[in-house]
Amino acid sequence: MVTFEELFVEIVGTNPVVQGLAGGVVIAVLNTLGALVVLVWRNPTERALDGALGFAAGVMLSASFTSLILPGIDIGGVVPVVVGIVLGVAVLDRADSWVPHVHLVITGRVREDPGRGNPRTASVILFIVAITLHNMPEGLAVGVSFGSGNLGNALALTLAIGIQNIPEGLAVSVAALNAGLSRYFYAALTGVRAGLVEIPLAVFGAWAVGVAAPILPYAMGFAAGGMLFVISDEIVPETHARGHERIATLGTMLGVVVMLYLDVTLG
Repeated sequence: MVTFEELFVEIVGTNPVVQGLAGGVVIAVLNTLGALVVLVWRNPTERALDGALGFAAGVMLSASFTSLILPGIDIGGVVPVVVGIVLGVAVLDRADSWVPHVHLVITGRVREDPGRGNPRTASVILFIVAITLHNMPEGLAVGVSFGSGNLGNALALTLAIGIQNIPEGLAVSVAALNAGLSRYFYAALTGVRAGLVEIPLAVFGAWAVGVAAPILPYAMGFAAGGMLFVISDEIVPETHARGHERIATLGTMLGVVVMLYLDVTLG
């Protein structure tokens, strides 16, 4: 009976760079699958959006520790991860000055008031940026795992990250809807964009495993710090500002549980 590893090699080949490309495509496609859920979710209420965004925050909160901080410590020790966390917090803390530019990239429109703007839109745009940052070290980790030559571990990691990317892709699209983007297609496209950063980084990780591996714990800490900052400073207050704090809190708890389960069972 042909094993999954043998089937993968038969389809993709033995070149680690090509294998890294295949792994990056898999995790990006699963991210896209989650992002496209909003195309069939018609007319969500403000209460439902707050609950869904709370769920997204819970997914990111859990992923910050189980997918980034703890694995980063296992790879490179606590100091590089802490350095990365501090840098991630610092970058997102100063992000107000470049939110108008990020808004243009994501929505294709210039904000009417770049100095003040829509606080809700700005906070959710930062959340989308934070999730995108989270996807970057994941893609790098997949590439490094293929480049290291242990195909079994690389395939397991790809599957784990890919399945986790489904709720993460949904999180980005829900955030886009919450920001007031009127078209479901564009909200889904926002989620797709977040996932696409993983493919080139997976290829780079497989190609330059000796260079990429040492920076991985720093990248993981950076992504985790950025996400934790945005969740605490922007998203939780935002979901509690319109009288739906209970449903948002329950959504957050559900997101933590779902992501923790996926990380532990697939990790």
